[in-house]
Amino acid sequence: MAKEQILVVEDDEDIQELIRYNLAQAGYRVIVAGTGEDGLKAARAKAPDLVLLDIMLPGMDGLEVCRLLSANDATRQIPVIMLTAKGEEADIVTGLQMGADDYITKPFSPRVLLARIKVVLRRQARDADETAEQPLKVGDIHIHPGRREVRVKGKPVDLTFTEFGILHFLARHPGWVYTREQIVDAVHGEDYPVTDRSIDVQMVSLRRKLGAAGDGVETVRGVGYRYKE
Repeated sequence: MAKEQILVVEDDEDIQELIRYNLAQAGYRVIVAGTGEDGLKAARAKAPDLVLLDIMLPGMDGLEVCRLLSANDATRQIPVIMLTAKGEEADIVTGLQMGADDYITKPFSPRVLLARIKVVLRRQARDADETAEQPLKVGDIHIHPGRREVRVKGKPVDLTFTEFGILHFLARHPGWVYTREQIVDAVHGEDYPVTDRSIDVQMVSLRRKLGAAGDGVETVRGVGYRYKE
């Protein structure tokens, strides 16, 4: 049985070939694109299981591609791993705000890249297995795990994979306080490299999208976050 299909959007031909070769060796089906425009077209036409997306691209950059993927009903559920040569916190934070699910900085080890891909795909498969789980209601928020759907007072709210995972995790344990590390472990799995700043950015974005209902997600100073009872 064929493995998942991965779209690689990278303009550097050497890096593109390095990634393509290692993914193919690992059994993945690979599509490549050298520009943001071509990557966006490929994502819409092929519906890959995951996108590896370079930030620095000619023409349309990776951040804009990520934003457009997140804004489209046909592609918003495709997980995105951003590739950045800068490794600066600002780039990482911006990528997460645009809807990316993970990031990796260049230069990177192919083994590390493959490991990060497995984590994201495993999380996606786990989320798909939740189709039998009962919908959850907390205050004005309705959460449907199988559909990965969130509604506030009946109106749909568009969340990224990570934002949905955070909200679902906290809402299932109202009143319990969790550290950032515990939230990351629950949503992404153990040993997932992420900064405290990245989690805080996700929380700000989640609350903003939920509007007044976002007040249910509370910051516990010096500890972490909880969904209030």
